[in-house]
Amino acid sequence: MTISATWRDRLPSVVRPYAEPAALAALALGVSSGFPYAMIGATLTTRLAQDGIDKRSVTAFSLAFLVYNFKFLWAPAIDRLRLPGLSRFGQRVTWLWLSSLLAIAAVCFLGSVRPEHGLGVVALAAVLMGVAGATFDIVIDAYRIELLEPHQLGVGSGMSQYGWRIGSVLAAALALLVSARLGWSAAYASCSIFALPAALTGLLMGEPTRRQAVAPSRGWGELYDAVAGPLVEFFRRRGAFLVLLFVLLHKIGDTLANLTLRLLLNDLGFSNEEIATYDVGFGFFAYLAGIFIGGIVYARLSLQRSVMLSLVLMAISNLSFALLATAGHSNALLAGAICFENIASGIGGVVVVAYLSALCNLNFTATQFALLSAAASVVGRFLTGSTAGRLIESMGYVNFYLLTTVAALPGIMLYAWLWRSGLAAESIPQTSQSTAE
Repeated sequence: MTISATWRDRLPSVVRPYAEPAALAALALGVSSGFPYAMIGATLTTRLAQDGIDKRSVTAFSLAFLVYNFKFLWAPAIDRLRLPGLSRFGQRVTWLWLSSLLAIAAVCFLGSVRPEHGLGVVALAAVLMGVAGATFDIVIDAYRIELLEPHQLGVGSGMSQYGWRIGSVLAAALALLVSARLGWSAAYASCSIFALPAALTGLLMGEPTRRQAVAPSRGWGELYDAVAGPLVEFFRRRGAFLVLLFVLLHKIGDTLANLTLRLLLNDLGFSNEEIATYDVGFGFFAYLAGIFIGGIVYARLSLQRSVMLSLVLMAISNLSFALLATAGHSNALLAGAICFENIASGIGGVVVVAYLSALCNLNFTATQFALLSAAASVVGRFLTGSTAGRLIESMGYVNFYLLTTVAALPGIMLYAWLWRSGLAAESIPQTSQSTAE
């Protein structure tokens, strides 16, 4: 302990909070959280597009992400159920291990199916990957929130976003590289290694000390309380319905833009090497820079001001994709658009996740964060899967990305009203009130 304290004390004060054990654990958890998203996101999109699947079918596969938006339905079980024979390790830790195994099995199955044999099986594999990834997310998010102290939420959210980006980017890059040499089955199987950081974190850190254990359900009444209790507690707060409406609206434009970007790059004739260099490479470092900036903004401006700034930046960043679509194949514009969008997303990732984390009551961490994080993207994912391909074909990429910018405005205006009325702060439980100051 003395050696550990000494090396942290030697770090610059601005970096020291990022080297605390809980912050480093959040980084490792983020790595594991990010890789399932990449497997059914950019990686599957690239695979299907290169196999000649039409745009409508490719964008329809983003509906697999909707599984994440229903994860609050089984989150109460993760809050309540103890896995038999492993209770001595702690409820969160054992669920962390089980969900990591499920993610490994699902990614291997997704890699084993072949689009040329029928898209139905691919769709089933993508949905199963979504279920496993969503379950992994429920456990990881609850573990992270309970591991971090209230004053660590900003740094911890930033480190989690660092890890998420590292996991998603490295998994996507590894899949592209391995697929070129050994095929997609080996590519997906090799990416299962990214489930290990979360499992090892549970082994090293143990059960979170801030965990407020809830008694397991034994009767129908208690089962009802397990499912309805977290929701009732949340909606009893003043302004809760408007806060949830904001969560539903704020990422519509951002989700539409990001889930269709690979289609734009493919149609503009960018090669896999160019996509890997700019979207993966430049985007990776720009996102890390955005996360670092987000941590500073969170510390200097307070939670509510930093949320507002991030919402405006994320809306404006979609205009860069419209500019790229107008100009055509341009590596310089691609680099600029990717960097701007990822810096804005990095800032938003820190402060918005910190806000959603602060909204959670520690008695119902898994269920409430599952509800909030699912609500944050459900509308955008549904629109991407159901209408994005048709919109692009009918109005073109330029008008489509202008539309995504307009779609971000309702969320910005609603949050501005919540902030000015005081409801944004009043909806945060007392245990997290310090984060809203």
